[in-house]
Amino acid sequence: MDSLAPSALQLTWFLLFGVLVAGYAILDGFDLGVGVLSLTGRDEAERRLFGQAIAPVWDGNEVWLLTAGGSLFAAFPAAYASVFSGFYLAFMLLLLALIARAVALEFRSKVAAPGWRRTWDLAFGLGSLVPSLLFGVAVGNILRGLPLDGAGNYTGTFLGLLHPYALCLGLLALCMFVCHGALYMAGKVEGDLQRRMRAWAERAWAAWVALFLVGTLLTFFFAPERLRILPGNPLVWPVLAGLLASLAGLPGALGRGRLRLAFLLSAAAIGLQIALVGLSLYPHLVPALGDPAGGLTIVQASSSPHTLGVMLVIAGVGMPLVLAYTVFIYRVFKGKLRPGDEAY
Repeated sequence: MDSLAPSALQLTWFLLFGVLVAGYAILDGFDLGVGVLSLTGRDEAERRLFGQAIAPVWDGNEVWLLTAGGSLFAAFPAAYASVFSGFYLAFMLLLLALIARAVALEFRSKVAAPGWRRTWDLAFGLGSLVPSLLFGVAVGNILRGLPLDGAGNYTGTFLGLLHPYALCLGLLALCMFVCHGALYMAGKVEGDLQRRMRAWAERAWAAWVALFLVGTLLTFFFAPERLRILPGNPLVWPVLAGLLASLAGLPGALGRGRLRLAFLLSAAAIGLQIALVGLSLYPHLVPALGDPAGGLTIVQASSSPHTLGVMLVIAGVGMPLVLAYTVFIYRVFKGKLRPGDEAY
């Protein structure tokens, strides 16, 4: 535990945490995007379709967020304490938005009054937009570094989290999820709504790429240490090449009407962006603002080897079950949606 080099167990849990975060971004990312796009619905029948598209899968997708938080708590408790204390108000806002979104899906059809349904449709849309922004804001702050004292305690404020770099990455995450959600929605519907979803995917993709470039430029000013670390890691180049290839191939697949391929390329680009973030942080989990050598590394934040070993056994049993359930649900509920289908 005192060694500067992470042990095999610590590296395994760093990787597993990254996989869980990427899984959440890919799976819940598209249904957050669908929720944001529901705000563009033109009538009752259309707005209903957005809820129907994600109704069978959204709650299973959020399991990945809970599992990621649980793994951080169990494997890296010191990092969990620093991050959750620093992002306390942001996490409360996130939970409020996710609760509003879940309640909206369950309640909107309980009363036939147009005002009732429109209110819950708005809650569904805003409850999807806020988490999308906050996801990117959180990543931006971690990359920049958090204001920590010598004991790893957060010393900043909530408003201090809303700096230009974090807000840029928040908008990037929003556009990324909207593109991902539009591609998913385009594969679930037909006709005019599908054409509009394809157009939204194209616009969101363009904004995603533009904000990725702007965010990279801002990294030179707000988080230069992250860019200095990257070139020395041989894994960076294949990850970066895969990310650029996925982003470049997405509009071509979309233009040819290959919606499934476009969706898979979007998922790959999201996962590879998360991988790039992880590589830029390594060996840190929570960098300290203004102190490249400070913050919490994998070794400093880690639980004991015994705890990591026990948790790895539990993960070895639980993760295959989660993956099997995910595959099963998506296979059962694949296919197109049409107005009038029974659901939310």
